[in-house]
Amino acid sequence: MTHPTAARFRTIVEQGDLDALEELFTPDVRFYSPVKFTPFEGRPMVLGLFGVLLRTFKDFRYVGAYAGEAQTSADGSEAESDVLLFRTTVNGKEIHGIDLLHFDEDGRIKEFTVMVRPQSAVQTLGQAVYEGLVADGLVPAPQ
Repeated sequence: MTHPTAARFRTIVEQGDLDALEELFTPDVRFYSPVKFTPFEGRPMVLGLFGVLLRTFKDFRYVGAYAGEAQTSADGSEAESDVLLFRTTVNGKEIHGIDLLHFDEDGRIKEFTVMVRPQSAVQTLGQAVYEGLVADGLVPAPQ
């Protein structure tokens, strides 16, 4: 059975309601991206990233879900977790991916990992997200 927070997250993302996402994340949420080695950390940065993603993805839709437990990356502890499968398009490239959500004891998302395929889509997604982060002032522009 899908965690209630995962169900709310899915609905909010499908509706594109960025403001409603804030309450679902812990203040110190960590977001592990397929295009960046170190995680995005903290609610303000993760919400900024979601703003870019919601603008970048075309025809985004969740197509499945799995519930269970998994070790978190941050401390290796077991946490209630859900996997949401998605499909989307970025700059004409179809992307297949998963969102792995780990929840804290209060049911908020404390860790978020995204994996996508194929490799060409990862490269396209990385470039599009980077450009959006620079445009929003979330990362420095190249010199």
